[in-house]
Amino acid sequence: MRFPDFSLTDKIAVVTGASKGLGQGTALALADAGAHIVVTSRALERVEPVAAEIREMGREALPLALEVRELDSIDAMVQATVDRFGQIDVLVNNAGINIPEPALDVTEEHWDRLMDINLKGLFFCAQKVGQVMVDQGQGKVINISSQMGLVGGKLRAAYCSSKGGIVQLTKVLAIEWAQHGVNVNGVAPTFLKTPFSAAMFENKEFYDEVVGNILFGRLGQVEDVLGAIIFLASPAADLITGHTLLVDGGWTAK
Repeated sequence: MRFPDFSLTDKIAVVTGASKGLGQGTALALADAGAHIVVTSRALERVEPVAAEIREMGREALPLALEVRELDSIDAMVQATVDRFGQIDVLVNNAGINIPEPALDVTEEHWDRLMDINLKGLFFCAQKVGQVMVDQGQGKVINISSQMGLVGGKLRAAYCSSKGGIVQLTKVLAIEWAQHGVNVNGVAPTFLKTPFSAAMFENKEFYDEVVGNILFGRLGQVEDVLGAIIFLASPAADLITGHTLLVDGGWTAK
């Protein structure tokens, strides 16, 4: 019998939106599992400290500027990664934004910006990296969705739409790429306490509402999500594809 293997030794992993929060935590966790990491952000200087920390862990790190709304930037990132490492084994599509506002107030500009980053950018990152993985005959794509891709939430018309789109896109890519040995899955966290979310939790009414919907009575932490990502990236998840794994503290169980 072969027991589960969670090691990522010498795998090459790309993480988008890796400067802070879940993206940063993901890059470090993948490195801890043995992978070499390509860390990306719109501003190169934001990921250079993350790359330095990865190197201190004894792994290789390649910091790259990436604007997911621009296909040329995606192409350049993928080419630089292949030039440096010769392969891409794991992609974590983490880059994303939220613009909370009532549905009646959503502007075309806000809708397009959110969709361009959260859904369009994610798709084209998956497409370009997927081409490399298909040629290799193996790879793991992990798309970061949200519990809000499966349930509704006020002030999140565009956000819920984009994250729900990720859930469906994950299924389609899984169906198309399984024959090439590529697994495509998603992770859907609940609200996490990160540098990006800290300001909105200063609103006590909102904080109480969120915590009241999480069965464990607390906000999620980045560390709560990393195990799911490592699992889906590892050989232990080789027969899992097209699935979105909720890490929501029971929010959607009610």
